[in-house]
Amino acid sequence: MPSTTDGTVARPAGNECAQKRRHFRNPHQQKYILENYFNYFTEIEEHFQRKRGSVLLLSTLDWALIEAWREAGVPLEAVLRGIDATFEKYEQRRARSRSRRINGLAYCAQEVMAAVEEMREAATGASTAQHNDHTAAAGFEADRIASHLERCAEDLKAARFEETAQRLLALAAGVRVELPDLEDLERTLATLEEKLFAQLLTMTPEDELRSLRTQAEQELAPYKRRMSAVQIRQIEQQFVHKRLLERYKLPRLSLFYMDQS
Repeated sequence: MPSTTDGTVARPAGNECAQKRRHFRNPHQQKYILENYFNYFTEIEEHFQRKRGSVLLLSTLDWALIEAWREAGVPLEAVLRGIDATFEKYEQRRARSRSRRINGLAYCAQEVMAAVEEMREAATGASTAQHNDHTAAAGFEADRIASHLERCAEDLKAARFEETAQRLLALAAGVRVELPDLEDLERTLATLEEKLFAQLLTMTPEDELRSLRTQAEQELAPYKRRMSAVQIRQIEQQFVHKRLLERYKLPRLSLFYMDQS
């Protein structure tokens, strides 16, 4: 994945995610779920590129769309199915007439939502697969997590977000003493990130924010008929957040972005 983009995160399919988040407390299960999240962005990017037949770097809009899908709990399998269906229909149209090439993930949004509905219907009464703990142990070791938090703290200090930086250093010190419940830690990081975005929105000039929102609207315009109003709002918000992080040279705090910090 290009270094200029954020994130590699994935969600287990269907109701599996919600059930596991409510019930698991085994640390190996935690790592299994987080590692599954970790592949979400990469899997989608690579699958889209394979179907397109060329390496097309995803745009800020594309990454915002993936993140909106992730946060909405759209299963990875549904996204991949939606991409497949979009390209199948494209090939059928191209056989009859010249069709504009698929240059962005937003073309796939409608088929992704259709795949979600199909999976929901098919999942009624289905049982969830069980996974062995030994396949999930690597990737979220205490040292790796603490180093991620410390790197994020350095970046925040450089940008003069001292309070958040100190909070991350305190979390890192605690992780080095004892690995915490990863769900609890992730919730704490999500809260800190929400506060950070609120600060960025407050300190950024109005005309700049207006420009970012206008840019998001312009890039989304060709795809709006393929998306719901909720999706559009989510993507516009993610677009603005990503651009603000780039502007102030700030990292994502979530454990899912450890390799990007």
